[in-house]
Amino acid sequence: MPGERHNSSFARLSLRANFSWTFVGNVVYAACQWGMLMALAKLGSPGMVGVFALGLAITGPVFMFSNLHLRNIQATDAQQQYQFRDYLGVRLATTMLALLAIAGITLAVGYPWETGVVIVAVGCAKACESISDIFYGLLQRLERMDRIAVGMMLKGIASLLALTAGVYLSGSVFWGVVGMAGAWAAVLAFYDIPQGLYALRRAPVSPASAALHERMAIAARLAWMALPLGFGILLVSLSTAIPRYFVERMLGAESLGIFAAIAYIQVAGTTVISALAAAANPRLAQHYVRNDAHAFRALLYRLVAIALALGGAGALVAWLIGGWILTLIYRPEYAAHNHIFVLVMIAAGIGYIGWFASDAMTVVRRLRAQALLFLAMTIATVGACAWLIPLFGLTGAALATMVTSVIQAVGGLLIVEHALRTLPSVQEEEDRERTLLAGGAPYHR
Repeated sequence: MPGERHNSSFARLSLRANFSWTFVGNVVYAACQWGMLMALAKLGSPGMVGVFALGLAITGPVFMFSNLHLRNIQATDAQQQYQFRDYLGVRLATTMLALLAIAGITLAVGYPWETGVVIVAVGCAKACESISDIFYGLLQRLERMDRIAVGMMLKGIASLLALTAGVYLSGSVFWGVVGMAGAWAAVLAFYDIPQGLYALRRAPVSPASAALHERMAIAARLAWMALPLGFGILLVSLSTAIPRYFVERMLGAESLGIFAAIAYIQVAGTTVISALAAAANPRLAQHYVRNDAHAFRALLYRLVAIALALGGAGALVAWLIGGWILTLIYRPEYAAHNHIFVLVMIAAGIGYIGWFASDAMTVVRRLRAQALLFLAMTIATVGACAWLIPLFGLTGAALATMVTSVIQAVGGLLIVEHALRTLPSVQEEEDRERTLLAGGAPYHR
C-alpha cells in the first residue's frame, strides 16, 4: 500500500477533539453492549446471560493473546518502525489461529452442544472485531479518533438490533450471537476497511520494501517483539475471566449470569477511561520519544486522578441506589446482590488506574516487565478465587477481582516510574546536541 503526499483534509485532530469523539463513540458502543445483556436478561433468563458471558470469557483471552496488543503498538509507533501492512499481516495470521484455538478448546472441555455453538459464534464475532481493531490502530496513530468513533457507533447499534431480534424471534441466544457476528462483519466490510484504505491513500507513510520475503521477515520481527505483550494481555484477560470460570464451575450458569451482568456495569466508567487513554497515548509516546519525563508524568498522573474520581463516584452510586439500578436495568433477583455491585465498583476504580498504567508501560516499551506483572496478577487471581469463592460465593468473586486490580495498578505505576528515571533530561539532550554540533565528544546514556 503505497504512501502518498499529505492531504490537509486528513490532518490530525486536537487532543480535546479526539477525546470528545472517542468518548461519544465509546459511550454509544458500551451502551449497546450493555443493551445486549439487558435484552438477554429481559427476554431470557440468568442462564442465557451466563452462557453468553461464558462465550465471552472463553474467547476473550484467546483473542487478547492473538491480537498481541498490536493496536496500541501501532498507535504509539511515532517513528513508524513498521508499516500498516506489517500490522495487518500479523493480525490476519493470528486471527485464524485464534479461531482454531477456540474450536479446539470447546471440543477439549466438552461443553454441551448448545453451549459450544454459542462459544464458536462469539469467536466468529470476535474475529471480525479483531480485524477492525487493526484499522482503528492506524486511524489512532494518525489521531483521527472521529472515524473510529463512527465505526464503533455503527457496530454497537447494529449488533444490539441484530442480537435482540435474533433472541426475540428464536428464543435462542445462539441466533442472537449469529446476528451480532453478522452485524460486526458488515461494519468491517462496508465502513472500517474503506476508512483504513482512505487513510492510507491520504496520510504520509514511510516508503516500503517491495520484496515479499523482506516484508515477511519484518512482520515476523514485529510479532516476536509484540509476543511478550500479547502474553501479558492474555494474562490480564485471564485475570478478568478466571473468576467467571470459577463461578460457572462452582456455582452454576445462573450465578455466572448474575455476576457477569452486575460486573458489566463498570463499563460505564471504562468508556471514559478508554476514551481518555486512546486520545492520550499518542501524546504520551511523543513525550517519551522527546525524553520529556516531566510532561509524561504530568499527563499520566492527571489521568490517574480522573480514574480515582470516577471510581469513587461509581462506588458511591452503587452503595446509595445500587438496588434500584439493578432492578431497573435487569430484574429484581439481580438487586438482591447489591453488595456485589459495591465491591465490583471499588475494584473497577482501582482497575481504571491499572488501565492507564498498562498503556503507559506499552508506551515506554517495558513489555517483558509488563508480562511478568500480568503473570503475577493471574497467579494471584487463581489463588484468590480458589480460596474466596468456596467460602463467600459471589462475594468472593468480587473480592478476587479487587486483588487483581490492586496488583495491576501499583505494579504498573512502579514499572513506568522506573522507565522514566532512566531517561536523560531535556536539558541533557540539548547539551548533547550542542556538543555534537560543536564537534565534541559524543554523549553516552
